[in-house]
Amino acid sequence: MPILEARHITKAYQLGNRTITVLEDVSLSVEKGAFIVIKGSSGSGKTTLLTLLSGLDHPTAGRLFIDGLEITHATEQQLAPLRNRDIGFVFQAFHLVPSMTARENIMFPAELKGDRDAGQRADALLKRVGLTERAGNLPSQLSGGEKQRIALCRALINRPKLIFADEPTGNLDSENGAVVLEQLIDLKNEHGATLIMVTHNPDIANAAELVLTLKDGHLTKMLNSQSNTRKEG
Repeated sequence: MPILEARHITKAYQLGNRTITVLEDVSLSVEKGAFIVIKGSSGSGKTTLLTLLSGLDHPTAGRLFIDGLEITHATEQQLAPLRNRDIGFVFQAFHLVPSMTARENIMFPAELKGDRDAGQRADALLKRVGLTERAGNLPSQLSGGEKQRIALCRALINRPKLIFADEPTGNLDSENGAVVLEQLIDLKNEHGATLIMVTHNPDIANAAELVLTLKDGHLTKMLNSQSNTRKEG
């Protein structure tokens, strides 16, 4: 059974008398443990697709499943525990809580589900990404690369089945971006999670097992970039 499945999903918005279709008849199936990249030009529907797949928004038509559970018409009350238990998010803008320390930001999702080991697991993740000495720092006292590594730890503390990342290196320089990407992939592999990432970065796309290309709301290309690179080489 795929960890994630979309069946003929469409997303449209009503703007006055006009209907704007952002995604049209998109289908995909993602196997457990995969690393998938979604790419395309601005306005192609990448972020919209990510929000639909993660249950942050509902499709206008079609059906969505996470680990066999249909979420197409799930309410926010039904989706909230699913997201906290099975889904981790990493955003370009970090979205750390300014008044919380790095350690507290990481612990927060685990505390929401009543995990008594939240502190211990946060400490282990801080050590894993080399930021133990920053545990007591507020986000304002961290660099961009450090903030994103804290965000990675927060996304992984509940050991989610799925990680959704929207341009996670977009606000970082190339050196910090490479570090964050390497740690994200390593942590994803260690936890056995599935990673779905939106990015403009061709280097990240080359590291993925599968690349989905969106153009004008349509899924136009699906390829195994690693196999393709081996063939071209």
